[in-house]
Amino acid sequence: MKKILITLLMALGFIAGAHANSGGIAWDKAPDRTNDLAALQNGAKLFANYCLNCHSAAFMRFNRLKDIGLTEQQIKDNLLFTNAKVGDTMKAAIDPKQAKDWFGANPPDLTVIARSRSAQGQGTGADYLYTYLRTYFVDDTKPTGWDNLAFPSVGMPHALWELQGKRVPVYETVTEHGHEAHVFKGWEQLTPGTMTAEQYDQAVGDLVSYMQWMSEPVKNTRIRVGFGVMVFLLFMTFIAWRLNAAYWKDVK
Repeated sequence: MKKILITLLMALGFIAGAHANSGGIAWDKAPDRTNDLAALQNGAKLFANYCLNCHSAAFMRFNRLKDIGLTEQQIKDNLLFTNAKVGDTMKAAIDPKQAKDWFGANPPDLTVIARSRSAQGQGTGADYLYTYLRTYFVDDTKPTGWDNLAFPSVGMPHALWELQGKRVPVYETVTEHGHEAHVFKGWEQLTPGTMTAEQYDQAVGDLVSYMQWMSEPVKNTRIRVGFGVMVFLLFMTFIAWRLNAAYWKDVK
């Protein structure tokens, strides 16, 4: 229980840190594809290939991916890159001591990161992740060579840069209340990635949807069961009401 609480606190800190400054950008709405098995499988592949190098998902086991339509053999062949077994939890490949030396702190566990919410009520944790993974840009003044609009001065480099390519934000100078301000207008692509902008957004949407599913694998089942229970209770309430009326109809 203590480990779960610590992980939640780390996740909340990871999310809230993005908007520590008042100039944070608006978060985009993340697509919800948690009922799309193909999207979840693609998201799981991206997670295993790009996230598990540094981040763990200590409360998720590889064999749980059978719930999104993957067989045990597919998990072994496509998602296990270390000596881990299918029944093991998803642990990062990086050495914790090296991670602390390189990034200044150990990368947070991502099992429940998508369930964290913005402290400012701007959106969900999934909305933040979707925006965060799509707003990296090249910045040679930073130790990693990267910065992020959603999380200024981020310590994490752009893990997906080969897919998205290298780009920089474009600002427009405007005058507001007698003061000049720089307003974000768009992006300038410096080098292309292996994906188009649309394909990259689709891939990030799949990845975030997988992280949503991973944070609560039974959520959709819970919603379906809850809906069925509510329908049943409404039906039984109607039956009880009519039965009560029939029982008392001759009583004066």
